[in-house]
Amino acid sequence: MPHALSVLIPAKDERHNLPACLDSLEDLPDEVVVADSGSTDGTIEYARSRGCRVIEREYVTSGDFKNWAIPQCRNEHVLLLDADERLTPALAAEIRRLLAQPDLLDGYWIYRRSFFLGKPLRYGGCHRDKVLRLFHRDRARYVGETDHAEIDLPAHRTGTLRNRMEHHTCPSLDDYFRKFLRYTSQNAEVRFAKGRRTHAARLLLTVPFKFLNLYFRRWGFLDGIPGLIFCGLSAFSSFTTQARMWELEHVSSSNSAQSSGPPSAVPLTRRDAA
Repeated sequence: MPHALSVLIPAKDERHNLPACLDSLEDLPDEVVVADSGSTDGTIEYARSRGCRVIEREYVTSGDFKNWAIPQCRNEHVLLLDADERLTPALAAEIRRLLAQPDLLDGYWIYRRSFFLGKPLRYGGCHRDKVLRLFHRDRARYVGETDHAEIDLPAHRTGTLRNRMEHHTCPSLDDYFRKFLRYTSQNAEVRFAKGRRTHAARLLLTVPFKFLNLYFRRWGFLDGIPGLIFCGLSAFSSFTTQARMWELEHVSSSNSAQSSGPPSAVPLTRRDAA
């Protein structure tokens, strides 16, 4: 008998993404759980109208939120999808065949095919993008402080699926920059907390090195204009992370020193002078 599967979809204001995400599941899951963190756009109502079970809680960090939601799935095997991700028919069929096997590993990596500004990206490092999303409910938990926390499982207990899922990230530049502010801030804070620092040479060289690596060494130019924009923005994102690290070290520390320094001099009155 095939293993039962729960699909878990973390969501906040994803009414525009949910229809295509749920449609791509076909009849694969035995249940779909939408973990909502404060939607106000009709996400919860739409999810329930599609037969999803909705659970709700405040969002703190990505890993924290997912680790709260995973144990609430009813089946031992869980497929976690973001609302902007889609299963292809080939991937759904592969997962269906996998669930029919008697023994499964603790987790499976899935490669993603990214769509940026509505166009597929096949180069610029995107071909290497993979996430551990199919796993045993009781053996997998997310580790990490940022929105890019990942599940930590021993390598010998994981496998990799052959087919890719689609990741429809940033259909517009507005979407990109909404994520940009949060990601660069989180990455800088995590690196700074680990003792990493930046300097003038790194700030100067980050953009050209990052861009040349993605655009030429990883063949980003083959993705045309969307590839050019993606590689340029990725380089700028790396620069902004470095700039935020400098800010944490120099601007924050100087503000702290000013606030904790000696009080400003107060003019003496005649009585003080006496």
